[in-house]
Amino acid sequence: MRSKPNILVTGTPGTGKTTTASALAESTQLKHINIGDLVKDKELHDGWDDELQCCVINEDLVCDELEDIMEGGGIIVDYHGCDFFPERWFDRVIVLRTETSVLYDRLSKRGYSGAKLTNNIECEIFQELLEEAKESYREEIVVEMKSDTVDDVNRNVTAITEWVSSWSSTA
Repeated sequence: MRSKPNILVTGTPGTGKTTTASALAESTQLKHINIGDLVKDKELHDGWDDELQCCVINEDLVCDELEDIMEGGGIIVDYHGCDFFPERWFDRVIVLRTETSVLYDRLSKRGYSGAKLTNNIECEIFQELLEEAKESYREEIVVEMKSDTVDDVNRNVTAITEWVSSWSSTA
């Protein structure tokens, strides 16, 4: 049994996963792992996708890299996908949702355009990551959170921090 919970923060790119996970790590003293950074740093990919302008993640290599780390607990994983992570790794799965006009502006400011921009906006419209999380994890651990504003992020971090505190005291 873990002494601290593991949390997955997921959602469409631009919903505030890294911002939320970083603030959460600071408030809970849990370790934050950004999967995009891990993939780049450890070269856990199968090359580059020119159309989407990103690395093609090798999910098996990522899971192999994380296996021992996750068993110990106290980890916040931040990534836009979730269905390839083992269910046993997570005690809470946070799915961040952002209103599409807000998301469009955020992604445009990042330089997203063409297929990459369209794919991500459609992903949010059709709630693909929320559905993926619900299909991949027990319903009771999946929590959808609005992430349109700084106030939303602050409320989310406070709520998750309170959950971590209560989890620790009951574990």
